[in-house]
Amino acid sequence: MPGGQGETRKMTINYQPLVAESLAKQIAENIRSSILDGSLKVDDQLPTEEVLAEKFNVSRPTIREALKRLAAQNLIRSRRGPAGGTFVNRPSQEDLSSSLTGAAMLLVSMGEFSLSEIAEARRELELICCRLAAERREEKHLLALAEEIERQTNPATTDVDFCASDVRFHRALVNATRNPVLQFVMFAVIEALQPATNLVIFRFREREKILAQHERIYAAIRARHADVAEEAMAEQMNYLCEQYAQAQEWRRDRDEAAQ
Repeated sequence: MPGGQGETRKMTINYQPLVAESLAKQIAENIRSSILDGSLKVDDQLPTEEVLAEKFNVSRPTIREALKRLAAQNLIRSRRGPAGGTFVNRPSQEDLSSSLTGAAMLLVSMGEFSLSEIAEARRELELICCRLAAERREEKHLLALAEEIERQTNPATTDVDFCASDVRFHRALVNATRNPVLQFVMFAVIEALQPATNLVIFRFREREKILAQHERIYAAIRARHADVAEEAMAEQMNYLCEQYAQAQEWRRDRDEAAQ
């Protein structure tokens, strides 16, 4: 029964044959697929370790390892007591966004995303967010943006802290859209891609110019001038694209010199 309550419903887990690589990993992936495709619903109770071991034809320690993998992804939870067992979890938006961020960071580190591709995606998404933020912002969003501008104005702010503040500024802007889908997607773009590119290129960019652009964006959003806000954001994204190109050229020269 789902969560031990209500009407009995037949659950389906993908018991596909396993190959030689990590059995625990494959079992975790099979159960994960059953959760994602809806075969297993939120609060459904998984079969016992003994039943899973029999169905997959593996040992119980292997099943425990698979369940640990799923728990680490916040897909399942354990409950003790007479009504205890292992149940399908309901991950929060933040949990899922964090997983997306981790995947994006991995792809960046592997070179699967080029700086020009990152710049293009950021530009289009940021322009959408900027227009919506100008239309929908509330006072709390303006306060968050102003706080980061004040921090960036402080000459004592280090380059690393400036980059972190830059991330928070853009996150506050996305929050001002009040669109949960954009917030979910942009969490990965801003938290994973922007810090990585900032740390690569901060030697090429001028803090004063970034700050001036942020002040223009903030003023336009505050005045609810969507067109002006979008124009100011486009200016910043175009500027960053130029810095990406410089960074790529510098990296090529560095790599060639090292050979």
